[in-house]
Amino acid sequence: RSIRSRTPGSRGSSRPNRAPVKMVKPTIVDARAHMLGRLASVVARQLLEGQQIVVVRCEMINISGSHYRNRLKFMEYLRKRMNTNPSRGPYHFRAPSRMFYRVVRGMIPHKTARGQAALGRLKVFDGIPHPYDKLKRVVVPDALKVTRIKPGRATCVLGKLASSVGWQHAELIESLEAKRKARSDAFYQKKKAADAIRAKAIKEVDA
Repeated sequence: RSIRSRTPGSRGSSRPNRAPVKMVKPTIVDARAHMLGRLASVVARQLLEGQQIVVVRCEMINISGSHYRNRLKFMEYLRKRMNTNPSRGPYHFRAPSRMFYRVVRGMIPHKTARGQAALGRLKVFDGIPHPYDKLKRVVVPDALKVTRIKPGRATCVLGKLASSVGWQHAELIESLEAKRKARSDAFYQKKKAADAIRAKAIKEVDA
């Protein structure tokens, strides 16, 4: 019996043709001064469309309403638990990054394979850890506080709310951010001096 050669992708082949996997470059979003719900809706839509997103500085996200009002709502949420075995959930995240993750999760069909894959493309952080401190960060204009909230309206910061309900790492994040800003300023001053020397050299050559 002769053995017929089969080309990849032909009928009966065990290895069909597949489209090459396209690597998507992650987008780093600086969440400072963004409104919680509006930023989460944009992030959720992009995740479902296949984009990889990294959200940093979640502790600087803003929420509409006073701190007192939002704390009352969160304390009411803390009362929700399983009556017989609270360790089975619901789990009340205290870190600002996990609070934001939970809001995004509520906007995604996370119990389906598509939703789980979308959530797998999301990373959230308090502060700006390495290596994202050296990468370009973007903002979402439609979710900025300055474009969505009238001046004088009451708002609160997610990091402060988290600290009032049990988050214990606000001082640590603040100290790490101070060190990061010092390094960033030193790099900028060095780059600024180098650019000035380069511009002066170009001017002398042209002259």
